[in-house]
Amino acid sequence: MKIIPFPLLLLLAALAPGLSGCVPAAAVGAGAGALMISDRRHAETYLADEGIEIRAINRVSEKFGDRVHVNATSYNRMALVTGEVPDAVARAEVEAIVGGVPNVKFITNELQVAGTSSFAARSNDAYITSKVKARFLDHNKFPATKVKVVTEAGAVHLLGLVTQREADAAVEIARTTGGVLKVVRLFEIISEEQARYLDSQPGGSAPPPAEKK
Repeated sequence: MKIIPFPLLLLLAALAPGLSGCVPAAAVGAGAGALMISDRRHAETYLADEGIEIRAINRVSEKFGDRVHVNATSYNRMALVTGEVPDAVARAEVEAIVGGVPNVKFITNELQVAGTSSFAARSNDAYITSKVKARFLDHNKFPATKVKVVTEAGAVHLLGLVTQREADAAVEIARTTGGVLKVVRLFEIISEEQARYLDSQPGGSAPPPAEKK
């Protein structure tokens, strides 16, 4: 069982208000702690990713307000930006803003130059994400919590520290899910031995080097 070091729990409590909205910080801390236990990322990296997402969205919002629709997802300090912007200049600006956030190592820019998506479109994306996650559980070919799913305009982006076997299974399941238009692989591939090692760690060891795919 992974144990979250006490200093990191304090950091999590500090981050909780930004993550929780009106949800009590203690509840958010407990929920995030449970997620960290099942995650292959080092606990500090998990919290750094949460911080990257919050700072990225805040900075983009300060610059553009409601003129853009941008989502920022960070996994192992690799940032994915999705959504819609009005032109190529804004697309480049958003990438630069996110790239300037502390701890970001790499950016995948999947922003589309298009009108802001509708509530119905975003709801459909959320539905697709839930279907993909449910099918991960149903197929039971790998631990479903190891793969992060982000859907934008019907395109499913898959992130995680996974083995080649897990990556291939996740892509096949996502690809054959109703409503999915395409699948974007953003995995970091690790060996089966590395996966076993990370799954057995108490949350205090940094992940081994991984090849980005």
